[in-house]
Parts: sequence; structure tokens; C-alpha cells
Amino acid sequence: MDFKKQQIKTSVVACIIDDNQQVLLTRRCIEPFCSEWVMPGGKIDHGEAILTALHREVYEEVGLEIQVKGLIDVYEHLGVGSQQDHYVILYYRCIPLSFTLRPNGDECTEAVWFTHEQLLQMQLPPGCRHILSKVFPQLFWGTTSSPENAAAAIPGHYAKEEG
Repeated sequence: MDFKKQQIKTSVVACIIDDNQQVLLTRRCIEPFCSEWVMPGGKIDHGEAILTALHREVYEEVGLEIQVKGLIDVYEHLGVGSQQDHYVILYYRCIPLSFTLRPNGDECTEAVWFTHEQLLQMQLPPGCRHILSKVFPQLFWGTTSSPENAAAAIPGHYAKEEG
């Protein structure tokens, strides 16, 4: 019997918003969510502080220095991909301290600043939509913008408990 212990993957993501209220999104080129637009971030290494991981991931992916303003929310993805991975993602609001974008090509192929008006037409994972609707309350993605409805719309893909 081949037994592999599955683990919860904890990640950090930066919701970087500039002075013009534009948000930075990257086109992801690895799974999960390959070819979708996401905010920069990634896994926290064992023994690495959360905010250290956030700064590292943003710099590695797009070459930006950031200032962290605070935690927006925590989002949980269940049953992602062929391995049925379980992710807990901490989303932080950030501002850019540098502005030259250098997508690394290993994790993302593009990095672009978008206005909130442009976001509704984009292919975004449910967690990204959830966070962006908190940052820009005027956004509405129909039934998938709230955690309860996201779970119903995408079975096994999202779960969150309030409280």
C-alpha cells in the first residue's frame, strides 16, 4: 500500500494596490490555476516568518519591494488539482515601494496593473474574487463572490467558516 501523508499548504498572497487604486495581477504559468490571473504570492517555507515569505514571494515573482498594510482575510481552497490539495491562504493588503515589474517566467508570464473596472471581465480563481470584492466592495461576481455560494458553485473547491 502506497501511503502519502497529505499536508495543508499555507501560502501568503499580496494584494498590491498603487496610488491610482490599481491592483497588480500576474498570469500564472504553474498549477494550480495555470493561465489564470492571480495576485503574487506563494508557499511559506518551514521556519520562515509569514511576512518574510510574503516579501520574498513578491520579489521573486515580480521584482517589487512592498510595504504590508495589514491582513485582508484568510481563504481556504479544498480539493484543488489532481492531488486534491488543501490550501490556506493569507491575503495581505500592500503598497508598492518600487514599480519596475519583472515577471520571473517560472511562476508567472505577465504582471499588469488593472483598475477595478477591468476585474469583472477577468478569469480569476474564487479566492482572488473573494479578496478583491472585499477591497473593492463595488465589485460583484454574482453567486461566486460570497463564500457560501462559492462552495455551492464549485463543489469541494472552497470552504470557509465564519466566526
